[in-house]
Order: sequence, then structure tokens, then C-alpha cells
Amino acid sequence: MLLNIRHLREIKSGVKNLLQHKLRSSLTMLGMVFGVGSVIAMLAVGEGASLEALNQIKRLGSNNIIISSQKPLEEETQQTTRSFMSIYGLLYDDEVRLASGFRHILRTVPVKIVRQSGRLGERAIDLRVVGTVPDWFRLVQRPLIAGRTLSERDMLQATNAVVLTEYGARRLLATRNSLGQHVKIGGEYFEVVGIVQSESGQGTGLQAPDQQIDAYIPLKVARERFGDVTTRITSGSRTRELVELHQIIVEVDATAFVESTAAGIEAMLVHFHKKNDYQIAVPLALLRQAEATKRTFNIVLGSIAGISLLVGGIGIMNIMLASVTERTREIGIRRAIGAKRRQIILQFLIETMVLSTTGGIFGILIGLFIPWLITLVVGMPTVVTSLSLILSLGISMMIGIIFGLYPAVRAAGLDPIVALRHE
Repeated sequence: MLLNIRHLREIKSGVKNLLQHKLRSSLTMLGMVFGVGSVIAMLAVGEGASLEALNQIKRLGSNNIIISSQKPLEEETQQTTRSFMSIYGLLYDDEVRLASGFRHILRTVPVKIVRQSGRLGERAIDLRVVGTVPDWFRLVQRPLIAGRTLSERDMLQATNAVVLTEYGARRLLATRNSLGQHVKIGGEYFEVVGIVQSESGQGTGLQAPDQQIDAYIPLKVARERFGDVTTRITSGSRTRELVELHQIIVEVDATAFVESTAAGIEAMLVHFHKKNDYQIAVPLALLRQAEATKRTFNIVLGSIAGISLLVGGIGIMNIMLASVTERTREIGIRRAIGAKRRQIILQFLIETMVLSTTGGIFGILIGLFIPWLITLVVGMPTVVTSLSLILSLGISMMIGIIFGLYPAVRAAGLDPIVALRHE
């Protein structure tokens, strides 16, 4: 109890000494205020910058592998003024080999993509028609807004059923009942059986399988109605492309086997494809890479902001050394009437702790305000974590102890007789 009362008296004495020089104490705290504030703000900016990309990668599925057709570079750069057929990309046989040749593959989803115009009455929109199977909606999980998704019956009977995204439905079906409408896609009419929400994968390093302008139809229907050959007419040339499948999404039964399965798929495709006309993306690997980049980014930002905390600590040491010089006679009197060295050390450490802790608390307020202002003005997402608040305050208190220890020890080491003679 006596110890607690003594410590409380020392704290009151330390605060009183600081309040005798309000301006000097306030200016000294500014280094800690802006140091803590900058640490929190920069970590919040870094956290917010990577959060959206990380979430998008996670939504692609950590157990999924996405294989996409891509035009070989030599054909992409080839210039010609005559018609020719470009044959590349994934094959229907590739999907069969994947489904039957790997024991850790749970399911495969073949995807054919065709660009067509969608029309309902006077309204029209360019659609990305996605021919696929019902398992698409299990691997690319998006909220169902109305109706249903594609069914096995749609696949077996090759019905002209279409599932639109919310964006496409609003563009085509505005002011009309959504379900049951017949939308003209290309030269065929399709019945709208459902509407799903879609998301864009921009900024992830990986294009999401779905887009806002998607229209999902049975794969068999896409093959029968639109075929495998598309024609592109550009200035001075007409290019015909034969692509059987534009994408195959693979689900692995366990996260531990994702990367080994991806390596096996790569080996299989190399054997059956003589040219580099495909691309394999593993969201799990991208997620790990993005998380590692995020950690590195936070360390760099935290280190840069930590420099300002170091400067604030040097400011505290400087002002406390000046305070020791000014109060040399006071220290001598206290030592002469029986104050021990540890009491002198404690007195000065308390003053530095008050400066650093008070500066840290105000710095937290600044650190909360700056990210809020950035989000409000720029629209950039920021995330302030509880860890950054605790870490910044803890560092500021530690700096108070470290940089206040030398002045406190120096004050305690003064010879009482010499201190009493100091003017």
C-alpha cells in the first residue's frame, strides 16, 4: 500500500513538473503524436490496399485450379491480310482426361465462352455467353437473387434456359417481370430461369471466371447453337478461331493436394499440347503470394513510419537532458535529504513515460482520423487493426523508457555536493 502511495506521489510530481513547462512538453510530445499516428495510418493504408485483392482471390476458391485457353504469342503477333484459321486452346478431351486421370480431383467444370448480342424488345446489351454445367455454380459461388441455376435436366434435354447476372437483368429486363422472359441471344430465344450476382476480379492478378455481362446456358446448347468456330473481322483481315473450351475449372478434394495436382495437370497438358495455348492459375498460390507481399509491404511501411517514432524518442531524450541540467540543484537537495538513486531514476522515467504515453494516445486519435479522411476524400479503402493500435502505443511507451533511461541515470549519478553548488 505504501509503495502504491509513493508511486502515485511520484507520478503527481512528474506531471506537475511537466505542466510547469506546458509549451515545451507539448512540442516534445508532437514527435510521438505524429510518429504513432503515421505508423497507424500507413499500416491502415497498406492493409486496405491488399484487403480487396485478398478477398477476391479467396472467393475464387482455395481448392480450385483455373485453366484458361490463350492464343499463342506467335499467332497473336502475326499480321496478315488474308483469311486463315487459328486453332488453339483447351480440348473437350482435356476435360475428360482431367476428370478421370487424377484421383484428387473432385469435379471439373468445362466452360465455352461466346460473345453475342442479347435483346429483349427495344433493349439490347452485349453479353458474354457462358456455356457450362450445373457444377459451375458450386465452384463459382455467387448469391442467387431470383429463380434457379442451371439443372441436370437442362443439360440432358438441351433446353434454351439462361441464367443472367443482376447487371444484365437490370439492363434487359427493366420494368418487366424477370423470370420467364424470353431473351434473344444471337439468333435464338432463351428463357430466363434465374438471376445471380456477379463479381469482378480486377486487381487480383487473376481474372475471375465470371463477369457482369455473363449469361449462363447449358454447355451442350452452346456447342449446338454457336459451334466452336468464331470469326473476327478487323481492318484489312478476317480471322477465324477454333477453340473448343475456353476454361476448365478444377476442384481438388483437399487444399494440401492443390499445388501438386496443378503440377500434374501442367505435365499432362504439355504432353498433349504442342504449343503454349493454355494458362494455369492457382488461387491458393496467388493467395499465399499476396499475403507474403502484404506482410512485406506492412513491414516497409511500418519501418518508414517508425523512423518518426525514433525522432520523437530523440526529442524526448534531448528535452530530458536539458531538464536534468536545469534541475541539478533540485536533485542535489533531494539526494541530501535522503532520496535514493532509484527514486531519482523513477521520477525522471515517470516524466518520460507521461510524455510518450500521452503522445501515443493523441497519436492513436490522429492515426484513426487520417485513414478515415483518406477513405472519405479519395475513396481508397483503409483498415485500422487493433494490433496496429496496441503495437504503436506499446512502441511509444517503450521508446519513453529507452530514451528516458539515460537522462534518468545521469540525474541519479550526480554528486549531491556538486549538485547543491550548481547555479
